[in-house]
Amino acid sequence: MTIYTDGFPGRELEFEHRKFLYFGGTSYLGLQTDETFQEIFISNIRKYGTNYGASRKSNIRITIFEKAEQFLSQLVGCESSAILSSGYLAGQLVRQTMDTKEHRLFYAPNTHSALYSPTSSTKLKPYITFTALNIAIRAHMETNPTTTPVVFLDAIDFSGANYPDFEGLRTLPLEKIILVVDDSHGIGIVGEDGGGTFRRLIELNPKELIVCCSLGKGFGIQAGSIFGTKRRIEQFTDTPFFGGASPASPAAMACLIDGKTLFSEKRDLLIKNMELFKSNIKTLNRFKYMEAHPAYSFTDEKLVDYLERQNVLVTSFRYPDEDSPLMSRIVISAHHNREDILLLCNIINSY
Repeated sequence: MTIYTDGFPGRELEFEHRKFLYFGGTSYLGLQTDETFQEIFISNIRKYGTNYGASRKSNIRITIFEKAEQFLSQLVGCESSAILSSGYLAGQLVRQTMDTKEHRLFYAPNTHSALYSPTSSTKLKPYITFTALNIAIRAHMETNPTTTPVVFLDAIDFSGANYPDFEGLRTLPLEKIILVVDDSHGIGIVGEDGGGTFRRLIELNPKELIVCCSLGKGFGIQAGSIFGTKRRIEQFTDTPFFGGASPASPAAMACLIDGKTLFSEKRDLLIKNMELFKSNIKTLNRFKYMEAHPAYSFTDEKLVDYLERQNVLVTSFRYPDEDSPLMSRIVISAHHNREDILLLCNIINSY
């Protein structure tokens, strides 16, 4: 069922005179409807305005962008970072810059569409398994030793194949591979202080690690970012792509810094909510999930219908297009209260 709503779907959603509990979306910390975070955002809008449409390369530059990038670099554990107006734009900048004669692009299973070219003549597709990807990479290296493999993947792909152990990646000759990882569902949520997966991935010792992401899911703001070495980030920002695009809102950048304490408090709430959910579900094995992440995927379409009849809505649609398989997911958020989660558990347990 497709639902149109006039407001942001927080912990509750109204549709056709019915009130539903909502366990879907990507507002993991519940920031978008949090009054404290909204006040932080409003205060920064008064200081920085609602939008800044000038290039980051302009002769007039607002210092909050550099401050926010320094904040993110320290949080993630990388040398340098660059902020763009969306996670999709960040992924496209990385993909376009890496698509050169010196590189050969490979896509791991379930890689997000943000890392593909929308008009690619090569019709690159993700490999079905890491075994097939491994064979292809090693065959390429034997015949093209001077062309560096670049492997694109999602850190959290909801199948459990990557984060937290990255077992498939460990089979690849990573010391000869540039890794490009989309961490949109990890940044702000998992890792040390919500730093995402960068530190865990760098321990795998790839030839080079580049991480890109949306900041909207973990931090509740409209922006994207790229993390990597200082040299690589300078390469990305020294492009017409970066210079020609309007940046993220400077007010949103200030919220990254001003919201640091609130982010920590919300992650603590989220962890407690996840523990409550897992400890009260009798059939947790019906879901695919990752430790420390609040999304619980499943394939039973009848469960979606049953939850809806009990006034509970979850994420369930074909993604990223109509030819894709149905994606159904229960998402626990920091904005849910104890009663919400126990009610959800009771409904699922009675299914």
